[in-house]
Amino acid sequence: MVEWIADALASARRGEALAMVTVVGAQGSTPREAGARMLVWPDRFTGTIGGGSLERQGLDQARKLLSQATRRHALQDYPLGPLLGQCCGGHVRLLVERVDEGSLDWLEPAAAARAPFALTARFEAGGMRRVVGGPGPHGSDGPRTPLSEVRCLSETIRPALPRLVIFGAGHVGQAVARAFAPLPFHLDWLASREDLRPEAGGTRATILSEDELEEAVEAAPAGTLVAIFTHSHDLDYRLTRAALARPDLAYIGLIGSRTKRTRFEHRLRDEGLGDADLARLTCPIGLAELKGKEPAVIAVALAAQLLQLTEEVPA
Repeated sequence: MVEWIADALASARRGEALAMVTVVGAQGSTPREAGARMLVWPDRFTGTIGGGSLERQGLDQARKLLSQATRRHALQDYPLGPLLGQCCGGHVRLLVERVDEGSLDWLEPAAAARAPFALTARFEAGGMRRVVGGPGPHGSDGPRTPLSEVRCLSETIRPALPRLVIFGAGHVGQAVARAFAPLPFHLDWLASREDLRPEAGGTRATILSEDELEEAVEAAPAGTLVAIFTHSHDLDYRLTRAALARPDLAYIGLIGSRTKRTRFEHRLRDEGLGDADLARLTCPIGLAELKGKEPAVIAVALAAQLLQLTEEVPA
């Protein structure tokens, strides 16, 4: 379940009201994108819409809404430069809405969803109604629509994080585990040796035999992202070959130089793989613009590449 949905649902079930602040439109240079949100209680808040004056304004609006007995939503435009003095100078539209026991009719189906869905706000007769499902983002009024004419705002919610399986617990594996720990991925960290104390940020690698690592590739759910950087070129090859046998994996990354890739390609062609198969292999891994070979740099380059890849996946 998406964390903010779980938090809002738990609060509503306790009978504790909160206000949700969502960026529903962004033009030009803005601190956060559409879909960024905060949950605000009278004494605390979680999430961020970018900090600074905009966030303070959102917090003030949220707590003002919570103090009112009848008003349940407010839609407001903020030109960041002229109104708030923020140098980014873009334009943000915020939706502030009360979330309480009356919101369970959309929070519960949102919490139960296991596939991407549209979360829609419909504006009717001066009020607002949340719907799980609906027209989707392409049927949503954009940030240029005058506030008085907004009738529908919709966003895609993805309840399942992209699954990333990393193989290897050496210096690169540990750096990658640390880099991905706070990022929006479901991380599985697998390795075949413990001699480098495979631990990062309190997370430990699962130690398996080499045969079990290959079986883990074969058993990975469709759409999984796979990144391979073990201590052994032979094991790297086995895992790469197993991954390329899976046409439903979303990413197959292998650490190494172009020379290593060429050698692997010769062996893979001898085993019957063709150009289309080999084109699915990313080696070297990470954004090409980041050329450093330090483990932390490799980890950042891989994180940037996979964030870019998963953000491009359509709903």
